[in-house]
Amino acid sequence: MSYDAIIIGAGLNGLTAAAYLARAGRRVLVLERRDAIGGLAATEELIPGFRFDTCLHDVGWIPPGLLRELRLERHGLELLRSDIAVFAPDGDGGGLTLGRGARAADAVRALSPRDAEKWGEFNALMSRLARVLAALYDEEPPRPTSAATRDLLALGLLGLRIRSLGRRGMVELLRMLPMPVADLLDDWFENDALKGVLAGRGVTELLQGPRSSGTSFVLLHHYLGSDGDGLRGRTAVRGGAGRLAEALAAAAREHGAEVRCGADVARIIVNDGSATGVVLRDGTEITAGQVLSSADPRRTLLELGDPLELDPDFVRATRNFRYRGATARVHLALGELPRFRGLKGHAPLTGTISIAPNVNYLERAYDDAKHGGVSGRPYLEASIPSLLDPSLSPAGQHVLSISVQYAPYRLNGGWTAERREALADAAIATLASYAPNLPDAILDRRVLSPADLEQEYGAPEGSLDHGELTLDQILFMRPVAGWAHYRTPIHNLFLCGAGTHPGGRVAGGAGRLAAGAVLRKAR
Repeated sequence: MSYDAIIIGAGLNGLTAAAYLARAGRRVLVLERRDAIGGLAATEELIPGFRFDTCLHDVGWIPPGLLRELRLERHGLELLRSDIAVFAPDGDGGGLTLGRGARAADAVRALSPRDAEKWGEFNALMSRLARVLAALYDEEPPRPTSAATRDLLALGLLGLRIRSLGRRGMVELLRMLPMPVADLLDDWFENDALKGVLAGRGVTELLQGPRSSGTSFVLLHHYLGSDGDGLRGRTAVRGGAGRLAEALAAAAREHGAEVRCGADVARIIVNDGSATGVVLRDGTEITAGQVLSSADPRRTLLELGDPLELDPDFVRATRNFRYRGATARVHLALGELPRFRGLKGHAPLTGTISIAPNVNYLERAYDDAKHGGVSGRPYLEASIPSLLDPSLSPAGQHVLSISVQYAPYRLNGGWTAERREALADAAIATLASYAPNLPDAILDRRVLSPADLEQEYGAPEGSLDHGELTLDQILFMRPVAGWAHYRTPIHNLFLCGAGTHPGGRVAGGAGRLAAGAVLRKAR
């Protein structure tokens, strides 16, 4: 049987592309290697009775247009939002809780009256800049060298958006993007704890430190969807991130798309320079008018495809696309909540629990990873999703997930079971220095290294973004300059995964835009 389009991978982007193509009347088949959909957004019962978002701490910003166009709420999606963005314990019986509005300003004021005066202005500026970023992420990246009318109009619109920021806003945008996040925060604030929390957001899932160039750009992503009064909190889904994948699959199936699990694509069929289908691992051949891959660019083009079909310069550029995963995941089943010294109530624990006491702490953690080692004192981002969604764990018990940095994919000596468990021990000990009851509260645990994330979930080199989110790997340079608009040198082969614009921090964004590119090509 032949299809109009085959999509490789049933993660968020693959399913999003399927939903849009099917809605446009295309006959679509989605092929997923694993036995369940979701990819990196999988929610799994890793420990009997306890369900975890296995790979993702946060599904990221979901474009409002995607939610509206695919009517995901009608397909069972329920987003859960906490009033708390971040809780950062200080080890002395206190800590910093950043929510929204006046309460966050009061929390900052308790640390530094001067910083409290700047807090509102900083958030307002970051939110305004993030709105420009959101607009960029809602459409194909601009083509700065194209003379086509459509591309010239897009560049003109981008210029108008930047000009709408005003003189100061334009200067701040151009100045900020290449800045190390540590330098940006030094310009605004004096308190180490506040700068530590914000700097951590600038290096999340990057093999870079707070003094690395371009990390201010990553911090800006945490203001996508913000209304101007603080950081955007973690985006959670009732039932786990996997429910977002299920809603997308339902939207695709509603219009006739077929989603097939346990279907491992071994090769993309290319005839006379054009993709005409795929061959599965079991030898089954399936033909299609177009093939879209949500796998990473290197795997799609150089492993599933034949590099001999491609120009050597393009092959070299694809090989040089950087992934460099640096995050491990530790999942804990808890018999009781962690009790942080001095914390009254559990409301702050509904946000992200951040262990980044100051910028120097983050930089030292990065120093270990620069030389191929695991951070001795790691940067942690933890969450307790069962506080917002009790269905994830048995009554009175909880799930706690920790993202651990830095855990480099290319670890000296490689990842072994012993080194993976040692990393978990270090993460738990670090968190227990703030919540002493934690070790005794643990009923069981599961640990995933970057190598595990690659092997089981398809995260290339453990990169949850399918490629580093750096200034030389965004917009019209993601993944390769000249080929950043979902098309590839192989006719009718498209990329629709997070290795393309806008990257992995916009849920379904690449799949939505790739589907649009496919549909425009047919006009």
